[in-house]
Amino acid sequence: MKAAYFEAHGGPELLRVGELPDPNAGAGEVIVAVEATALNHLDLWVRRGLPGLKVPLPHIGGSDFVGRIIEVGEGVEGWQVGERVTANPGLWCGRCEWCQRREHSLCERYGILGEHVAGACAERVRVPARGLVAVPEDFDAEKAAAAPLVYQTAWRALMSRAALSAGETVLITGASGGVSTAAIQIALHAGARVIAVTSGRHVERTRQLGPEHVIDRETEDVAAAVRRLTGRRGVDVVLDSVGQATWKDMVRSLARDGRLVTYGATTGAEGCQDIRLVFWKQLRIIGSTMASQAEFQEVMSMVLDGTLDPVVDVVWPLDRIRDAHERLEAGEQFGKIVLTP
Repeated sequence: MKAAYFEAHGGPELLRVGELPDPNAGAGEVIVAVEATALNHLDLWVRRGLPGLKVPLPHIGGSDFVGRIIEVGEGVEGWQVGERVTANPGLWCGRCEWCQRREHSLCERYGILGEHVAGACAERVRVPARGLVAVPEDFDAEKAAAAPLVYQTAWRALMSRAALSAGETVLITGASGGVSTAAIQIALHAGARVIAVTSGRHVERTRQLGPEHVIDRETEDVAAAVRRLTGRRGVDVVLDSVGQATWKDMVRSLARDGRLVTYGATTGAEGCQDIRLVFWKQLRIIGSTMASQAEFQEVMSMVLDGTLDPVVDVVWPLDRIRDAHERLEAGEQFGKIVLTP
């Protein structure tokens, strides 16, 4: 099959497009012919190399996809060749205490498609059947491919972990990214007041998503802007993936009894914190990663019925994998970069 891959960790110049062996379906698995796949920042980190992560090389990235089942493995029930599907990129064991609680993203052996195993930047991908979701025949392939990882991440972070409710105010950083564009829509659907933070070139497109306010981090002091916009009260929830560079400002932006949900650390992992602020304002700092299958199915049903609308930046052929990584790395994209093999 045709696939995009790398044979050593490093920069985007190491990416190749060529022929690799077709995957075969094992027990409980299906093979899907990929119509479209989409990139995430995770693809950049895996390509560069993550501490402690050892992947067989050559490695195929890509956590998101839509396509048709072309092979069904032993023991798979309820799915047939020819059905159009996407899948939860999360991989769980099904046996540990967390899986028994159906908290799949807390699985002791948790992995992610395209990170721990070969992903979907190829003509074919192998996935566990238990994570599949049917995609209607008339649903746009690019939007279906853009949704799985980012919508489940935003949904769990806001609705399950932060327990965001109508009338609350949420501050969403990195608003041009896939998770953040999904989070803005989810928060608005929940009836929350949304303040988004992004860079100058993305301000106008972010406004089109409907937040009440958009802060340009390049020209405004974010913490000061939040104080002004909330009458010095602060926000109920911060959803953040920036990490080290803005950590202090994000915590300071919280109202009393506020919740900061972190799902990433794109600028570094060392967040410095005045602990007195945490206990005096009775703040909660919460981690969130991916989602359970139930959460994934819930949010994908809202994508597939049109309640939520994935934001697609560009659609390029798989041959442009290097350009796609460079665009994502430079922060030029707004929403998701989609590739078609």
